[in-house]
Amino acid sequence: MSLFSGFNISASGLTANRMRMDVVSANIANANTNRAELVDGEWVPYRRKSVELSQSGTSPFANQLQSAMNRGNTAVTGVNVSEIREDQTPFTLTYDPEHPDAGEDGYVRSSNVDPLKEMVDLMSATRSYEANVTALNASKSMFMKALEIGK
Repeated sequence: MSLFSGFNISASGLTANRMRMDVVSANIANANTNRAELVDGEWVPYRRKSVELSQSGTSPFANQLQSAMNRGNTAVTGVNVSEIREDQTPFTLTYDPEHPDAGEDGYVRSSNVDPLKEMVDLMSATRSYEANVTALNASKSMFMKALEIGK
């Protein structure tokens, strides 16, 4: 394990969690958007998006095991955003025949964003971000103490 791998892992976590917070804020901002995109001549409401994270720098298990046995080093270098997915849950239907976006049946399709779920996701991303900052500060503190020993 290199000297700065702890910094790199924490930095990748900070970047990934910042992306999670950005996506959550976009979801909250578009929670009431009924006309997000035009598909086949019809306006479609905004679909909730979610971030999928994956481990970066991985290799098959056998390579990991061999690497750990030989050098005590693993190829894990942190986390990265592997995909931003659209939530395929159905849109919310509200009966309002007077609304300009109402269909022939009188129902208005609204975004599938649940503000409560988004706030939970935001709190989770914030806590993960704070944990990475704490790990980064702990690594920095250990390096500073090591430098003081060398004086």
